[in-house]
Amino acid sequence: MELGFCGPGLMGAPMIRHLLRAGHDVWVWNRTRAKAQALAADGARVVDAPCDLLAHAQAVFLCVSDTNAVEEVVFGPGGLLAEPDAGAGRLRWIVDHSSIAPSATRAFAARAAQCGVGWVDAPVSGGVPGAQAGTLAVMAGGSAEDIIAVEPVIRAYAARVTHMGEVGAGQTTKLCNQAIVCATVAGIAEAVGLAHAAGIDAARLPEALGGGWADSVLLRTFVPRMTESGHAPLGSLKTFQKDIDTVADAARETGAAMPVVGAVQQMLRLGAAMGLADADLAAFIDIVRPQAGMHRAKQ
Repeated sequence: MELGFCGPGLMGAPMIRHLLRAGHDVWVWNRTRAKAQALAADGARVVDAPCDLLAHAQAVFLCVSDTNAVEEVVFGPGGLLAEPDAGAGRLRWIVDHSSIAPSATRAFAARAAQCGVGWVDAPVSGGVPGAQAGTLAVMAGGSAEDIIAVEPVIRAYAARVTHMGEVGAGQTTKLCNQAIVCATVAGIAEAVGLAHAAGIDAARLPEALGGGWADSVLLRTFVPRMTESGHAPLGSLKTFQKDIDTVADAARETGAAMPVVGAVQQMLRLGAAMGLADADLAAFIDIVRPQAGMHRAKQ
């Protein structure tokens, strides 16, 4: 299949490489052209604007920063569906791997449907390591027909694709994921801070807790990052803050009680006020115990 991809960042670039290795022709756009051009050596073809993908792609995949970015890439000037007849060509599906609000997803899908283009919201979990290994978990929303059509492509970089319901259901599932992940990482930071304060070796927590109920991929990933320097970044705290703000909005819209999310939201706002918005996700440790942290934004 000929594909388009908007957003070859930390997650998008390895996903594109998996698509190329699977034999797909991939046309790439990014606001910062150099990030797209870096994939040319792998076989990707770079275009100047999202609308240029219409001449080539049957499906366009998005992996961009937030709701505003999705809207701009799809409906803004030079966007995929900026013109009323944009869906009259080859483009049949938009697959959005970004993490955005479910309500915005439903609105975007309705606009795309007017152009004859199907929309699949397909946020991912697994982080940069999962993208690099091709083992991402994808939670999808959309019609069964659309998901059946694009799932074989997604399988190039995903170990699991779960159809959660109609458009927006994938984004809601990702919010559930982020609520669990953010609360867990915040809890790990507090545990590391307690270990430091008590004078024990926090770096040995994964070893000591291995096999118990507290053991997890997150524990084994983030304790080293909170106790050692030199790790490659997995993402920034501002990404967590964006997602937790969206979780809180969804909780208000649905009437769900989420007091833990509220506490994590306040932690992330404090982190931003401390100048840590661009710091690695492990910088939760700098919020709860600044003197023990290794991940200040200046690093």
